[in-house]
Amino acid sequence: MRRLAVALLHYPVLDREGLAVTTAITNLDLHDMARSARTYGLEDFFVAHPVAAQRKLAERIKAHWVDGSGKARIPDRAEALSLVRVVPLLEDVYRELGGREAIEIWTTAAAPRAGAVTSFPDARKRLEEEGPPVLLVFGTGWGLTADLCASAELRLEPIRARQDTGYNHLSVRAACAIALDRLLG
Repeated sequence: MRRLAVALLHYPVLDREGLAVTTAITNLDLHDMARSARTYGLEDFFVAHPVAAQRKLAERIKAHWVDGSGKARIPDRAEALSLVRVVPLLEDVYRELGGREAIEIWTTAAAPRAGAVTSFPDARKRLEEEGPPVLLVFGTGWGLTADLCASAELRLEPIRARQDTGYNHLSVRAACAIALDRLLG
């Protein structure tokens, strides 16, 4: 089984008009995505944000649960939040994993923007084969930029809603849990 890491990207991501923007870190995303990463045996959950004050907020949240009073109250949360690694940019995540050339980038999207997508069963098989570590990148806001998606070695198929609902707008933390379950569950 190849090593799989997850990154939550806050820049560059899209706003509802399709412009590249920076989004804010949310407490819920950190908690829930870290818990999903821990549940499925990942070693790394990266949170990339270019704004120092936002990184400091993420570090404070992590410290509360890993070293502070939160650990005494809910030890399982400490175990999950200890996976959080806060960095300024996606390039820093690449560096932490051995460099861009040493990893495969896989992206997720609510809807395919361009190019072929890979089904979850096929991606799962690919994870079981020999190969470089995989970084699964999730975007906040309205998703990852087209440039980032185009630079990925693999684009996972969208997680689709039931057709009759007419609604498909999952939170990034829900999409992460579903994707990890489909890949590793």
